[in-house]
Amino acid sequence: MEQPSKLPEPFTPTFSMKHASLHIDDRPREECGVVGVSGLDSASESAFLSLYALQHRGQEAAGIFTFDEDGPHILKGAGLVGDVFDKWSLRKLLGRTAVGHVRYSTSGGNDLDNIQPIIARYSRGNIALAHNGNLTNHFDLRKRLVDEGAIFRTTSDSETLIHLIAKSRHDSIDAQVDDALTHLEGAYSIVLAIDNVIYAARDPRGFRPLVLGQKGEGHIVASETCALDILGADFVRDVEPGEVIKIIDGTVEKLRSLPSADQPAPCVFELVYFARPDSRISGISVDRARRAFGRRLASEHPVEADAVIAVPDSANSAALGFAECSGIPFELGMLRNHYIGRTFINPSQKDRDFGARMKYNPVREVVEGKRVVVVDDSLVRGTTSRSLVRMLRKSGAAKVHFRIGSPPVRWPCFYGIDMPTKGELIGSALSVKEIEEGLGVDSLGYLSLDGMLEAVAETGPYCTACFSGDYPAPLVDVDKGFVSEQGPTNC
Repeated sequence: MEQPSKLPEPFTPTFSMKHASLHIDDRPREECGVVGVSGLDSASESAFLSLYALQHRGQEAAGIFTFDEDGPHILKGAGLVGDVFDKWSLRKLLGRTAVGHVRYSTSGGNDLDNIQPIIARYSRGNIALAHNGNLTNHFDLRKRLVDEGAIFRTTSDSETLIHLIAKSRHDSIDAQVDDALTHLEGAYSIVLAIDNVIYAARDPRGFRPLVLGQKGEGHIVASETCALDILGADFVRDVEPGEVIKIIDGTVEKLRSLPSADQPAPCVFELVYFARPDSRISGISVDRARRAFGRRLASEHPVEADAVIAVPDSANSAALGFAECSGIPFELGMLRNHYIGRTFINPSQKDRDFGARMKYNPVREVVEGKRVVVVDDSLVRGTTSRSLVRMLRKSGAAKVHFRIGSPPVRWPCFYGIDMPTKGELIGSALSVKEIEEGLGVDSLGYLSLDGMLEAVAETGPYCTACFSGDYPAPLVDVDKGFVSEQGPTNC
């Protein structure tokens, strides 16, 4: 049996609360969202709406590819979905087949060339690829392909798959796609169009979510069920780990299952933070999973307090669960500004709370004179949390207790989440007591790893690499020295 990879010890901390820099949000950044549409009129409009629902998974760039009898059509650009597309541009994206992508760069940087879908033309047709995840053997594959004469247009790991398809010696397109996928290691949920045929695939461990839906005679594959809901499509099922499917002319065909891993390992951080609470992934409601985390957190770290408040929005469900179990009333004690874009304001570094104040604001009438329990989904660098505590104190909170609906994040992610390097992770560098003192809270409690897994045991097992350091898929590029064991630095 293949043993999980584990990064070597010991580790020398490089993190200091005193020197924490200003971040508007110190959580892991969103990864990517993918969608494929087959057999629907105006497929681009369906892709657009699905991407709108998946906007939380990436705000850096968006793109849509379509195909009709006149050939391929493509539009992509930097910015939010609503900024890149309008009704006039969507009308030019003709066809009943579409592939869409929203992106935050977890590999390859934020160059415009890296915006997906990545498109190319090879001997068998036009390819459009949308990928969520991160290949852990990207640099190894890329070096071999370049040595064989391949010319890459992007620095994204996703382009590797296109080259593998194009160089495959198999006769049929189905076999070429299948052959290419067998070379990949790591995390990938992929939607691929070759002309009007959609292929969808998920890595054997199922790190990143991918679901299949149906609307009339048409089909949709997408990262989350919320992308189906916005279309009024019916959820059919999850694309299984290692499954490769083909969609054309109203039919869905299972091509094969890739060689299986020891066991599936979907990312538990999807349930903690990334996925929308109204989605269902890995067979469970995200909202219900987070409420279960909150209930378990309350039982593990009880506290006397007057109000439970959430760091909005991803911690709302966990805070409700904490309140349900503890009997402490849930209050809307903090509001979030949803309209933050890029800003040219460059405040003095002396204004340490500026970034947090742009995004959050306590409700003084709720917290003044109260003992409050602040529930957050995770604690990564800790800089925003420290600012929130100061803001709550300034608003008159008598006591501030912090509760985290996941274990300490101690290890970097190599599977598609733009996590800071290990040296930047507060949970890796400092003890819980040191973090408590650094945040300036009256008490701090994390959900235990066992408690988190027991809360969602019916739908496990899960990948917990960022909490445990146990990496289910081989870290080929780390082992060969292409990527630092401290974590990817090209995000």
